[in-house]
Amino acid sequence: MMVKGRLCLAALASLLMSGVAFAQEKIKVGVTATLEGTYTVLGEDGMRGFQTALNKLGKKVGDKELEFVVASTDATPDSAVRAVRKLIEQDKVQILLSPLSGDEGIAVKNFAKTRPELTFVNAASGAQETTFVDPAPNFFRYNMDGAQWQVGLGKYAYDTKGYRNIATVGEDYSFIYTQVFGLVLEFCGAGGKITSRQWVPLGTKDFASVIAALPDDVDAIYLGLGGADAVNFLNQYQQAGGKAHLLGGSIMVDQTILSAKGNAKNALIGTIAASGQADTWDDPGWQAFVKDYQAAFPPEKRFPSPSLLATNYYNATTALILGLRKVNGDLGDNQSKLKAALAAIELDAPNGKIKLDANRQAIGTNFVTEVVDDGKGALFSKVAKVIPNVNQTLGYDPAVFAKIGLPSRTVPECKKY
Repeated sequence: MMVKGRLCLAALASLLMSGVAFAQEKIKVGVTATLEGTYTVLGEDGMRGFQTALNKLGKKVGDKELEFVVASTDATPDSAVRAVRKLIEQDKVQILLSPLSGDEGIAVKNFAKTRPELTFVNAASGAQETTFVDPAPNFFRYNMDGAQWQVGLGKYAYDTKGYRNIATVGEDYSFIYTQVFGLVLEFCGAGGKITSRQWVPLGTKDFASVIAALPDDVDAIYLGLGGADAVNFLNQYQQAGGKAHLLGGSIMVDQTILSAKGNAKNALIGTIAASGQADTWDDPGWQAFVKDYQAAFPPEKRFPSPSLLATNYYNATTALILGLRKVNGDLGDNQSKLKAALAAIELDAPNGKIKLDANRQAIGTNFVTEVVDDGKGALFSKVAKVIPNVNQTLGYDPAVFAKIGLPSRTVPECKKY
């Protein structure tokens, strides 16, 4: 009986030990998205892109299983840092896929420096400062920044559309500063003039004073708005009888707005814009991604085509999983092998090839687009021009680019650099 008892105890101990070992075979990843506030619709579609990547790649890394913990933010830097800190300290995640919005990105990059042993993969944020100024060695961004996403738009507006004077309306924070930075450099460099720059807080509901202050003597108005702000502006602009040509930022001419309820979005038909993707691109990889996205969710629970946020989250998730598989899930030595693998990855992404520069910032493909109606009432961004290999200094000599200054309400000046 004692022998049998010892054998049973040994078997139980072995079972318990294997259970502990099995529990340790999980890799915990924290994910944040703007699931509240003005950018809720962006966060929701970002998470659809994340899920589409998991559907394609699965959650296995060798003999380990990926476990994801999601936390909500509201596009403010404080909310992003709170969410990331909670994921690390309470949920014990080992890797972060975060954040979505521009000011959040700067804050999370700075926080990443306080946890150098962990790995941070940017989900979608696009402020230039996040990776251009004092980058964190453990922060990797597989999407271009806001200025890169505007490459081609200024020249197209000037050369093809014949615009010479434009006014801008933008949300008053780092990502839109970066978008306007890219537009101004190119448009003014071609000879155009920016006659007015207006900035509004995130979450603005009443645009009456902004619309009233728009100059009459411009060829077009550039809108650097997103989410509820974009819809509110379009509704009020139409009600005010606005008729100017429009130019769109990357989250203005995007399915998060083109698929919004109501007729206000129809004011965007014919609007030219630029972004890291275009709905109608005929590339097989893009078309396959669109089908995967559509198949993953019922039509009423998604957009007709993935938003830029869905694509960014998809690419970030894909890069992370490929990096983990490259090192067979080895997170030893402060995740040094994973960090080296992530820095070296070149993604054959749905929206074009992506590789990282020395600051772990994406070099990728940009698209100039025009909004069209498909004849059935749905709006899409149609490809006007494709521009490959767009780097963070926008083709400028790095020393010249650095002297321009960081994007802000007034930088860059409207001149040829």
